[in-house]
Amino acid sequence: MKEIKFDVLTGLAPAVVQDAVSGQVLMLAYMNAESLLKTQETGLVTFYSRSRQELWVKGETSGNFLKFVTVAVDCDGDALLVKANPIGPVCHTGSHTCWDEEKPTITNLDFLKQLEGVIHQRRSQSPETSYVAKLFSKGLNKIAQKVGEEAVEVVIESKDNNDDLFINEAADLVFHLMILLEAKNKGLEDVVDILKGRVK
Repeated sequence: MKEIKFDVLTGLAPAVVQDAVSGQVLMLAYMNAESLLKTQETGLVTFYSRSRQELWVKGETSGNFLKFVTVAVDCDGDALLVKANPIGPVCHTGSHTCWDEEKPTITNLDFLKQLEGVIHQRRSQSPETSYVAKLFSKGLNKIAQKVGEEAVEVVIESKDNNDDLFINEAADLVFHLMILLEAKNKGLEDVVDILKGRVK
């Protein structure tokens, strides 16, 4: 990530928070180096309160947390774009955004993009707290093996009449395939591009 130029007097940088799935702008707050580090370490978006002169985890009082996905620095290096998944309304007024906008409808395909972001984030977390990180810590061969195991289970369940088990195994297969794609630094868009090329 590009170096962040926090304000020399306040030590702060404005942080625009964007919904990681819909792209909707949710709020604007401020971060310093400590709050950004805590955000990355805990997975919960943390800001610096200018009025209270202290760190605050968004949602620590209301329960409406922002689950951190990614952060980017703007072209001048003095502003942050934080992508997150909101848990509940973002604004203290109860509105979905601080601009009183409604929450957009999220499609199933949007959710898969959200899940990609979660997998990418958890890749760097502690294997002790994240199943995804634990799988990554075991290496590419283990991840590929897991995809193979899930594929076999899908085939087995497809021969029975229990649709619930079949769909659950199919979900496991898609999830682990997405982990394998992340391990290979690829994504669902790369797969879709291939499929588009096959449609004539």
